[in-house]
Amino acid sequence: MKRTKIVATISDKRCDVEFLRELYEAGMNVVRLNTAHQTLDDAMKVIRNVREVSDKIPLLIDTKGPEVRTKMVQWPISVEKGEIVYVTGEDSLVIQEKLIHVSYDRFVQDINVGDKILIDDGDLEFVVQNKFSDRLELMATNTGVVKDRKSVNVPGSCMKLQSLSDKDRAFINFAIENHLDFIAHSFVRNKEDVMGIQKILDEAHSDIKIIAKIENQEGVDHIDEILDHVYGVMVARGDLAIEIDAEKIPRIQRYIVSKCIESKKPVIIATQMLHTMIDHPRPTRAEVSDIANAIFMGTDAIMLSGETAYGDYPVEAVRVMTKVAESNEFVTPPDSNRNLVRINNEVTAALARVAVRITTILPIKAVVVDTLSGRTARYLSAFRCGLPVYARCYNEKVMRELALSFGVRPYYTEKPVSRDEFIRDIPDVLLPAGYSKDDFIVVIGGSFGPARGASFMEVCKISDIC
Repeated sequence: MKRTKIVATISDKRCDVEFLRELYEAGMNVVRLNTAHQTLDDAMKVIRNVREVSDKIPLLIDTKGPEVRTKMVQWPISVEKGEIVYVTGEDSLVIQEKLIHVSYDRFVQDINVGDKILIDDGDLEFVVQNKFSDRLELMATNTGVVKDRKSVNVPGSCMKLQSLSDKDRAFINFAIENHLDFIAHSFVRNKEDVMGIQKILDEAHSDIKIIAKIENQEGVDHIDEILDHVYGVMVARGDLAIEIDAEKIPRIQRYIVSKCIESKKPVIIATQMLHTMIDHPRPTRAEVSDIANAIFMGTDAIMLSGETAYGDYPVEAVRVMTKVAESNEFVTPPDSNRNLVRINNEVTAALARVAVRITTILPIKAVVVDTLSGRTARYLSAFRCGLPVYARCYNEKVMRELALSFGVRPYYTEKPVSRDEFIRDIPDVLLPAGYSKDDFIVVIGGSFGPARGASFMEVCKISDIC
């Protein structure tokens, strides 16, 4: 009865239907496509196969965002500790010394003497020694090799990068055309970065939801304004730990998770959660503790990247995450006293709060809600209900969106014509799921139709409505 959701990254190189079905049965809830490593045709192959497995699996597409990478490196450049090399954003520049080209033409203008430049996820570190009009002079602080298309990070800098690349725009339009569920935008720094995507979605009348990937200090500093404009957040710890001192990441992770929960916004913890299982069949104790700590913080979802995209033990990795979640979720109790912000329906919020409180007093086994927008289920999730929340959705898109929320088990049906019809259908859902007729449940619904929102709450045995 896992309540923490699992996001799995899927590559077109390994996405056959049976493989996806095995991941789904092992506990995968959401499929992520990483556009940094896929073409539109590659992504389409994954999408078709996922939909063949189940229409309940949401599809999340990940944009590259405003990143800087090395470019034009025809042959790897070997660098020794203490060696002087140069970096430029001008493609036409040629000099006798070792020169690294990067994909941002204003790189020299935006970087200052004394800044640290990290290449290839921090494997190589340089310090800016001098600044010329067309290049920066760097000193290497360790030995390594500079290769083509590797990440370039400058912690603490404020580069004026465009939020959306041409490739990002192509994938956003692709997501709209193929009715995907989420767009996770990389390196979100402020509200303007997500408002640019929202404008494209609004112009296309698309209801795709935006997930902001927080990967630098700017994103952390502006988390409140970002939350005003997104459906959820991903704590992308890979680049975040390069941009910010690694020892600060656990505190920042906890801070962002708390901010998201109080805003009833789904939050995903990502990067290297089971990195060892790319090559080995078992995780380290540190990795198990990392997953458990994310669960103790109350995160909605945990994510696998290379473990399922190209690792040797993808199904085993999902199973490990499922077992760790099931073994540790009960440690964190429901929190009906949590102070929520961004409340857009006081009645729904109050009913959800009371329902969660009742589950801690009476021998309740499940909570059942009907929802048009997903709002009622998200309130219950925000209070971290200690029981499964069965959310009857009248829109398949909403059903898939709720698959990212902690503790929610969404399912789709046609809209009932009355409250009684909604109530009568509940045994058909719960009894096949293993509940008995003598089990008590809490029901939240709308007396005046689902469009008017939640307006009543009832405690009863399943046998009372059979």
